[in-house]
Amino acid sequence: MPKWKKQHAATQQIDLLLFDQFSGHCLANTVEPLRAANGFAGRDLYSWRFLTLSGAPAVSSAGMEVIAQRALARAEGDMLIAMPSYGYLRHATDATARGLRAAAARYRVMAGFDTGAWLLAAAGLLTGYRATIHRAEMEEFTDCFPEVDASQQRYLWDRDRLTCSGAMSAFDSILDMIGQQHGQALRLDVADLFMSADPEPTSGSNLSGTPLRSTTVARAVKVMEDNLENPLPLTDVARQTGRSLRELARRTQAELGVTPQGLYRHFRLKRAKRLVLETEYSVAEIALRCGYENPSALTRAFRAEFQTTPRQLRSARR
Repeated sequence: MPKWKKQHAATQQIDLLLFDQFSGHCLANTVEPLRAANGFAGRDLYSWRFLTLSGAPAVSSAGMEVIAQRALARAEGDMLIAMPSYGYLRHATDATARGLRAAAARYRVMAGFDTGAWLLAAAGLLTGYRATIHRAEMEEFTDCFPEVDASQQRYLWDRDRLTCSGAMSAFDSILDMIGQQHGQALRLDVADLFMSADPEPTSGSNLSGTPLRSTTVARAVKVMEDNLENPLPLTDVARQTGRSLRELARRTQAELGVTPQGLYRHFRLKRAKRLVLETEYSVAEIALRCGYENPSALTRAFRAEFQTTPRQLRSARR
């Protein structure tokens, strides 16, 4: 994955280049986790636009028309995602190749989702790169583009290129990007919103699509979430995972980039934010329900996490 601006302070511009017969499922699985990340963060981490080569609308495989916000030649940003899906061979034209090659100078990352890798390869933008594509097209893709190091995986980052094999892996790749750029705690929040977590996390590659690879960390998360109103000592959390606190800290730091204490605080404040926005409980009541001794303690922690106070957030909502 390419290096991004420190702290990722600026909103990243993600543009989706749509073609007729694009997959609405793939489009939703790309945009919805970005929208959710913005919501959880309380600011615009990502912005997105819908593009076509000409600026004309694009019609999905299910007949859904999407109005293009601009033509490809007039756009630039951080990532361009080519999304042709079912009609990709019809769109693999010289005009498409010229447009993509020119766009590569205006975008930091070029991506191909579903069958989008075919268009990138046809434009010469995957030469010398590792890439993947929908498994139904893999054999022909390998034959047509021997200069590409093709591999059948759910998604692949290689330097400034991202390719994925279908709609479900589009969600996985965006989820992974959110975690890498803005922290694994935010990645967990987005995954939990869409109920993408596997109930039995597996160890190994992050291509599995599960938000947690360590069973120990998954158990710790469950213990924390089950004990928000009356937080347990971290030694008790560790004991319930069958690990020492030191080992638990090592694993949460390695997988989520946060200490157990920071993770526990995140879950308590996440619940507090939900209660602020969705209920009429007083700040004092919310503090008690989230394990804080008094409203002042909650407000200090809340401000540090969300750059606002519970009362300010509730007032803005109204």
